[in-house]
Amino acid sequence: MSDALIRLSGVGVRYAGQAVLEDVQLSVKPGEIVTLIGPNGAGKTTLVRAVLGLLTPDQGEVWRRPRLRIGYMPQKLQVDATLPLTVLRFLRLVPGVDRPKALAALGEVGAEQVIDSPLQSISGGELQRVLLARALLREPELLVLDEPVQGVDVAGQAELYRLITRLRDRHGCGVLMVSHDLHLVMSTTDQVVCLNRHVCCSGHPEQVSGDPAFVELFGQDARSLAIYHHHHDHAHDLHGSVVVGKPHVHGPNCNHG
Repeated sequence: MSDALIRLSGVGVRYAGQAVLEDVQLSVKPGEIVTLIGPNGAGKTTLVRAVLGLLTPDQGEVWRRPRLRIGYMPQKLQVDATLPLTVLRFLRLVPGVDRPKALAALGEVGAEQVIDSPLQSISGGELQRVLLARALLREPELLVLDEPVQGVDVAGQAELYRLITRLRDRHGCGVLMVSHDLHLVMSTTDQVVCLNRHVCCSGHPEQVSGDPAFVELFGQDARSLAIYHHHHDHAHDLHGSVVVGKPHVHGPNCNHG
């Protein structure tokens, strides 16, 4: 575990006397994608807040590599419709960021064309990519992504997950991701942690999908969702358009084959 970026040992959190997390063990290493899955109310957001240092656990320890740089992508961003905020101005809220740096980050996520657009006018897929670009501007060793495909249509979700994998490969960073998209996440993650206030099971996706605790939480059908994938000769961009020549991983919810 000495090479971990972050390590949680026996972490417990209580709200109003009720246990939200109990005895959670978790670690993320450089270059590793760890995905948290679990039902609503399982404690996933609370765990992310503990990882980010936004709350102190009532029990256990959260250890971070000294001077660890974390890039965080929140689940949602609410911006007042009357606020005059372009994508560039939003990204420049990160200290030391100028237009060339902002443009380079947007280029990495395939959204450079929205740099001068009002933040409120861009699509859900574009917004998620802007938030991902903002997280990259911190030059993170660890990316923490809370439901990164929130507001993205089905066609764009698989491409966004593949983008996250490419960014991991390019930067060598660790990734801690929260997701509900079992059929997409299972093919783009190294370790799955199934959480329901405590860690029910964890391991490689195919290992976890056969665990009785996983089946109990998500049902028998979830196992086929978790392991079902096949490759096509195309992918989708952030608008959902087909990009010929790139591999595409289909899940059961795809509307074409």
